[in-house]
Amino acid sequence: MDKVVTFGEIMLRIQPADYYRFVQVDSMTTTFGGGEANVSVSLANYGIDSYYVTKLPAHEIGQMAVNSLRRYGVKTDYILRGGPRIGIYYNEKGASQRGSKCIYDRAGSSIQLAKPEEFDWKTILAGAKWFHITGITPALGQNMVNACIDGCKAAHEAGATVSCDLNYRAKLWTKEQARIAMTEICKHVDVCISNEDDANDVFGIKSEGTDTTKGELNNDGYISVARQLKEKFGFKKVAITLRSSINANRNDWQGLLYIDDNDLAFSKKHELWIVDRVGGGDSFAAGLIYSQLKGMSTQDSINWAVAASALKHSVIGDFNMMSVEEVNKLAGGDGSGRIQR
Repeated sequence: MDKVVTFGEIMLRIQPADYYRFVQVDSMTTTFGGGEANVSVSLANYGIDSYYVTKLPAHEIGQMAVNSLRRYGVKTDYILRGGPRIGIYYNEKGASQRGSKCIYDRAGSSIQLAKPEEFDWKTILAGAKWFHITGITPALGQNMVNACIDGCKAAHEAGATVSCDLNYRAKLWTKEQARIAMTEICKHVDVCISNEDDANDVFGIKSEGTDTTKGELNNDGYISVARQLKEKFGFKKVAITLRSSINANRNDWQGLLYIDDNDLAFSKKHELWIVDRVGGGDSFAAGLIYSQLKGMSTQDSINWAVAASALKHSVIGDFNMMSVEEVNKLAGGDGSGRIQR
């Protein structure tokens, strides 16, 4: 079985029920999630030998986070325990023309305060086929920048492919800080995953003729973005998601997988009615990793990744609760949503 390792911060997610606003409620529900953890859960659901690496406090809330991963088959052998707290994010679901809102409370978390030397990457990555990180983890500070680089180097020594989702978060660091850190990290990355905003925010690479707020997308511009990213860092492959936002509930969703100008493919465009947008990009990353491990063609790989992500938008919570069979069905062209009996 293929071994995949992801590294990052899992957080406690606190959210009002349904579409209530923060200021309306007296109680909220709790779940767990975070970019790389979301990828690990998806891969475990697909039957991959999925390992998640982080650091969590040794108290019961930390154990709740560990348990949330174990219930879906994610292996938690390399999760460190210690430090003062788990990161938290508050999520308010948007509707119609009102966008969703995310408020972070993660300063001083156990993973943010962890030291790079605490992670025994040689042991963690032994036998691994793939190592995945995002631009969220290095945004937590220089220690995490160094830990990500150490992990990437060890992954290559182990013969694993390294992927990184740029995932720029303006509430965590500045564009300049992101550019400096991600330039160093991307020197060690094989597969870059991005969207039009992240490529522009982090590296100043913009898709010409595109305005996502108006639903205006230009496929040639996305090919140019992928080409520029590959030329800048020597990535083997670049995957880009194309989201056209009609409003908070309705999006058009598509993807591009670029190897070179003679080997690239756009997926089918999916019309989404969104139940929960959080984790949509992570489910795309997981779908891409799975399809690449299975040796799918460029076209089949991007179709599979986008189908997996489209289905995630129908699932409440960070984690994508879809099976291989369900993704195969949509990737194969059946998006009818008809009841199964």
